[in-house]
Amino acid sequence: MKMNERQIQELAISRRKMQAYRSGKNRIALILSMATMAFGLFWLAWILYSTFTRGISGISWTLFTESTPPPNTAGGGLANAIVGSGLFVFWSTIIGTPLGILAGIYLAEYGMSSKMAGLIRFINDILLSAPSIVVGLFVYSIVVVHSGHFSGWAGVLSLALLQIPIVIRTTENMLKLVPLSLREAAYALGTPKWKIIASITLKSSISGIVTGILLAIARIAGETAPLLFTALSNQFYNTDLANPTASLPVIIYNFAMSAFSSWQQLAWAGVLLITVFVLLLNILARIVFAKKKYG
Repeated sequence: MKMNERQIQELAISRRKMQAYRSGKNRIALILSMATMAFGLFWLAWILYSTFTRGISGISWTLFTESTPPPNTAGGGLANAIVGSGLFVFWSTIIGTPLGILAGIYLAEYGMSSKMAGLIRFINDILLSAPSIVVGLFVYSIVVVHSGHFSGWAGVLSLALLQIPIVIRTTENMLKLVPLSLREAAYALGTPKWKIIASITLKSSISGIVTGILLAIARIAGETAPLLFTALSNQFYNTDLANPTASLPVIIYNFAMSAFSSWQQLAWAGVLLITVFVLLLNILARIVFAKKKYG
């Protein structure tokens, strides 16, 4: 049945009202999204501004060449803390990255629907969301208490436990993005599974895995709570991780809470160093991921 002119006009009016209603909802959602983004960027800009303005005055050559000074003493630097943090990040990555990659390979290639894979994913999700202080207390109870003293290796273990879940999740997700047709083509040529994983799936997803590793390093670089319960700190230059070892996050915490202006200035300088390091890692991760995404 054909519509008359009045029905056509009513239908057109109804469509215009619906279009205006949808446009209004879209405009409100866009305004709210932009306002939320501006709110977050405002605080980020404020934090970065405070960090740079207060920390830049403490940047000097002695900051990188001298150890932390005694209380209420002019001069000094953060050389021992910088070296300690570098050792923590290095050894945590050496320990955590291979374990995370191997576990991610198992979940993506061998444990599609097994009960063991489901259990591993469940535990990994718990570790991803667990507060870092819980991990620090766990390592304290099983390492520090039984050994009878704080040590850098206990701090390395706590940071590695924080790093492993991130690498596992990233590796699994990146391997699952590799097209199944690549695996099937390799199987058709008689290639064994281990060689397919090493030569095809890992090679195809290497950029994404490296991105996850960089983000995991950025995650542990500023952790304080686990190191307070494991590595504690050290006022002197120390590279023997069997003893208490200084780190930038713990030194920043101790110095920022002190009443000495010289220590507070060093704390702000340390905050600036960690901020720049994390920013550079995130930028590098974006560049690596962009190269993978756009070829």
